[in-house]
Amino acid sequence: MPDQSTRTVLERFPAGGPRGSWPADEYAAQQQAQGQPARVVMDLRSDSFLVIADAPAA
Repeated sequence: MPDQSTRTVLERFPAGGPRGSWPADEYAAQQQAQGQPARVVMDLRSDSFLVIADAPAA
């Protein structure tokens, strides 16, 4: 797994969104369609979903 310093947070979404709404997943899918390797992770401390991109290690 990559070191945390190589991750970039692209966007944050509150975890308490409307039922059936997945804005973080939709945003990540849009980024992936544009060639950005994005994925969704949960930040328990802030109770939010983060869309992140892993940068290659230098």
